[in-house]
Amino acid sequence: MFKKARYATIPVSQIKSENALETKKSEEKKRLSAKERISLMADEETFVPMFEELRTENPLDFEGYEEKIQGLIESTGSTEGITVGECEIGGQKVCMGVMDSTFLMGSMGSVVGERLTRLFEHATQKRLPVVVFCASGGARMHEGIFSLMQMAKVSAAVMKHSQAGLLYISVLTDPTTGGVTASFAMLGDIIIAEPKALIGFAGKRVIESTISQTLPEGFQSAEFLLKHGFIDLICERSKLKDIIANIIDMHSFGGEGV
Repeated sequence: MFKKARYATIPVSQIKSENALETKKSEEKKRLSAKERISLMADEETFVPMFEELRTENPLDFEGYEEKIQGLIESTGSTEGITVGECEIGGQKVCMGVMDSTFLMGSMGSVVGERLTRLFEHATQKRLPVVVFCASGGARMHEGIFSLMQMAKVSAAVMKHSQAGLLYISVLTDPTTGGVTASFAMLGDIIIAEPKALIGFAGKRVIESTISQTLPEGFQSAEFLLKHGFIDLICERSKLKDIIANIIDMHSFGGEGV
């Protein structure tokens, strides 16, 4: 393959273009922290965090859990697996939640659920749309049933927001799995996914052993889910902010809120 480099028919500019394309693909696949996602999506200096005072406790006295959480706070700069707040996207005010895969794989513990619930309640009161960027390994095992309870709690807050006639956009990033997929991640009025994102509930081997069937290749990819009607759109990260801003604009009727 490398011997072909001696031919003058391959221009240097084309090689640079191919390298740029590979770099772009690599960037698209890279998992973002909450801070990186907020910087990418929110209009500059508009994001105001909320409910940061809510901090994780250890309801089951799980050994080493408190130390693990403190270590993650120090290493990631985030205080939990989700950051929520108000911001502007394309000049339009929204409530935004961003799950952080660098913080215990964005697992859904009590604080993650409580912050999301309060975000939806705040958005309902203020009549604002909600955008949630999902990235999670599912419910947090360290908190047992307290973690699983968040599925119903957040879903109830989403329902009240919907009954008020307000817009909820769910953005599925890599990975979105477990109890998060089984609850608020798939309850959006519009569900968007990033290319090649892993989206599912249980792992492939678990499902196959349960149903005693071989599953199709890539059945938990964003592309497979779009083909079978589970999501509405696949959008490249570089275009995501404009797409979300346009959707919010189409659903607004002037003034504050939707």
